[in-house]
Amino acid sequence: MPHPPHDRARGAVLALDVGGTKLAAGVVRPDGEVLSFVTCPTGAADGPDASLARLFALGKHALDRAGVDPGDAPERLTGCGIGCGGPLDPERGVLLCPPHLPGWIDVPLARLAESAFGLPAVLDNDGTAGAAGEWRFGAGRGTRHLVYLTVSTGIGGGFVVDGRTYRGAAGNGGEPGHITVRSDGRPCRGCGRAGCLEAYASGTSLGERAREAVARGEASSLPADATAADVSREARAGDPLSVRLWDETTALLGQGLTSIVNLYEPEVAVLGGGVTRAGEQLLDPVRRTVTRLAMGPAARTVRVVRAANGDRAGVLGAAAIAFERLPDARDLRRVQEAAAPN
Repeated sequence: MPHPPHDRARGAVLALDVGGTKLAAGVVRPDGEVLSFVTCPTGAADGPDASLARLFALGKHALDRAGVDPGDAPERLTGCGIGCGGPLDPERGVLLCPPHLPGWIDVPLARLAESAFGLPAVLDNDGTAGAAGEWRFGAGRGTRHLVYLTVSTGIGGGFVVDGRTYRGAAGNGGEPGHITVRSDGRPCRGCGRAGCLEAYASGTSLGERAREAVARGEASSLPADATAADVSREARAGDPLSVRLWDETTALLGQGLTSIVNLYEPEVAVLGGGVTRAGEQLLDPVRRTVTRLAMGPAARTVRVVRAANGDRAGVLGAAAIAFERLPDARDLRRVQEAAAPN
């Protein structure tokens, strides 16, 4: 049965975001409109087969919510984009050994998605995808140079350089969380080295440092099981320990971002992830540190802003890499841009 010319899903992509605790899926149009958005737990402890079954069922649910029969997806949609933490091989679409997904060794995720949905599929690092999503659909629209950091359980991110998503020689480049901010510092849970930015400025680290201080007997209104959100709240209330931990975190995040800004000289530095729910409590001191410490031209050029894509960042990022990498999506984008009014 032919579909009407106003079919809103035609040319859209199915976007899948694979996290250690949560899966998300959606159908996204080339202009960034999200036609559907659904989530469910990953259930990583159940092993890759069970989690993959959940992911593909969730994708079919996203298609249904967008008014796309899964059997019609190859006719109506352009393809499927998948974002996941690495390491991974984006050219082959294979997850190599992501630490947040134990047992997922050499999983040909793009090929499995192609079989599940009948769509061409591409896989990319979720930080790279997040950068592409903010550049195409979010806070980086209209720029050519962007850095993106997601400050959450860990610190990930990605880069857009001269209008092109940066991936590095093996497809896993762009790891801002693993620049060194203290050479003799805390061990990094992500990579095992000492003193990474992630070991100090991630939400996980902030909560750990708070719990360690409370266990040492430091006076504080923080609970024994403090989280990053607790530290943020109590710092606003003036708790001395929380203020000290928050100030240390924002200072080191600002110093790490300064190094990145000096290296890439972006127009915009976008901060996303759960810790940025603190808003200007986080952004303002980071911004002031970058302005004070970055080299003159870089400091004058960059804007430090909060990510715009919110809880849908993973899905919009996965969609952005599909529109970037799938040939039919690139052709459609060029046609739409040529037809757009000046």
